[in-house]
Amino acid sequence: MPKVTVMVVDDSAVVRQVLTDIISRDPALELMAAVADPIFAMKRMAMKWPDVIVLDIEMPRMDGITFLKQIMHEHPTPVVMCSTLTGKGAETTMQALALGAVGIVEKPKVATKQGLHDESKFLLENIKAAAKADMTKVRTSIKVNKITASNQPPVKMNADVMLAPSTKAMNETTERVVALGTSTGGTQALETVLTQLPRTCPGIVIVQHMPEKFTAAFSTRLDNLCGIKVKEAIDGDRVMIGQALIAPGGKHMMLKRSGAKYYVEIADGPLVSRHKPSVDVLFRSVAKSAGKNALGIIMTGMGDDGAKGIKEMRSVGALTQAQDEASCVVYGMPKEAVKIDAIDEMIGLDDIPKSIAEFASNTNWG
Repeated sequence: MPKVTVMVVDDSAVVRQVLTDIISRDPALELMAAVADPIFAMKRMAMKWPDVIVLDIEMPRMDGITFLKQIMHEHPTPVVMCSTLTGKGAETTMQALALGAVGIVEKPKVATKQGLHDESKFLLENIKAAAKADMTKVRTSIKVNKITASNQPPVKMNADVMLAPSTKAMNETTERVVALGTSTGGTQALETVLTQLPRTCPGIVIVQHMPEKFTAAFSTRLDNLCGIKVKEAIDGDRVMIGQALIAPGGKHMMLKRSGAKYYVEIADGPLVSRHKPSVDVLFRSVAKSAGKNALGIIMTGMGDDGAKGIKEMRSVGALTQAQDEASCVVYGMPKEAVKIDAIDEMIGLDDIPKSIAEFASNTNWG
């Protein structure tokens, strides 16, 4: 297999040095260049275009957003944004997503050199995920991994660390709920789905892999675009008709039931399937609290988070769907769910809103 060529564009000499070392050590990657700003990058790219660009946001001669616009206009290329996360940075990230950035990686605010080295595994996963993105389908997509000060990669835990599996199917009720799980490519996929839903749609609970601060900005952006209400969930929020709740970054979200009504619990905890929030945690909670009253849809993304959870949903009578390969930016999470026989139906991205509407109106569903 040919190596993935990578260009780093960052005005910090320390960051360039560390990323050069990390990328050069990976046998699947080839560092094409590490330059201080987009002006230098354009000169190098005139000779050879990289497969993936790792791009800083704040640089003196040209900022990363301006450069990203130019890249996507001239030659759409997988771009991983790499910048320090701040409140303002979260808003800038939404701009990057709207322009087609495939990934966002957070730089440590302190101990940058050691922090990047400690979490090199996550950084490399982002670059490799970006390289697999089909740019003909990328309107906006994201894979987020927060870089923290950890010496070891996280142990892959399952949803047992947050809640026990369901032991019986939930009785049917008139209240229905839709659960969506997604990762790389999910930001634009969710926009496509949610902007087409009527205000009479069932309550929706969503996990999109993102760290804290990003989910608040993302929810606000969607709320401004959609007819339904979209908000970052807080503990105790009711799941209501015409509203979508997005799990906050850095926390797990679980569906709970009180009588015929649903609400969400927001809780801290370990990474599950290497993510927090985790789709597996959400889907298991939906299996326990909603059973056959739920529709679960696993969408575009890398890895296998959500596959086991959606299989648990199917086992208790929920309808389960997976976004098809033809419409996925990265056909990873849906593929893993299909492999373990967790899916009732494959569905194209543009057909998901219709499916949700049919689920709401069909009293004989399932």
